Amino acid sequence: LQIGGTFTIQPDTDSPRLGRGTRIVLYLKDDQLEFLEERKIKDLVKKHSQFIQYPIYLLTSKEKEVEVEEEKETPKGDEEEGDKPKIEEVDEDEEKDKTKKKEKRVETSWEQLNKEKPLWLRDPKDVKKEEYSAFYKALTNDWEEHLAVKHFAVEGQLDFRALLFVPKRAPFDMFEPRKKNNNLKLYVRRVFI
Repeated sequence: LQIGGTFTIQPDTDSPRLGRGTRIVLYLKDDQLEFLEERKIKDLVKKHSQFIQYPIYLLTSKEKEVEVEEEKETPKGDEEEGDKPKIEEVDEDEEKDKTKKKEKRVETSWEQLNKEKPLWLRDPKDVKKEEYSAFYKALTNDWEEHLAVKHFAVEGQLDFRALLFVPKRAPFDMFEPRKKNNNLKLYVRRVFI
């Protein structure tokens, strides 16, 4: 990658060969390390690639507390030699010797970031009201359901499908002159423009 907005595509001869798929390697400048943060990556995928048909996974790590039992060693009498089976009675005192200790463990797992399906590509007859509501809440981060929805398709010289949502209440900063309007979202081939 050279400075100036150009890039190079070439066969990779250094790393192990992939059986299937594509490997993309990005090199970040020192002042752009914020793009390595989990929250920033999730926000970018949600904003631009939330509805593409291929799943996007992110390796996430979470710290969890796990209870681990530890046994206290208690001195026992001389053990008998021989091949005789030994029968022991379990006392409640021995069970008390086991103590529970909490350990913090880091668990890593793959999390799919683009779970939402594009409802505007489906037939309006097949979409339920609950699906519209869940889609609206995920798209707008609103806690209330929408007041009305219009789902339609236009065919002619220009073909497109659309979903229009009307919120229940107006935004509190609707008449703020410096507010940037971002009420209309345009997706071309499932990618946010």
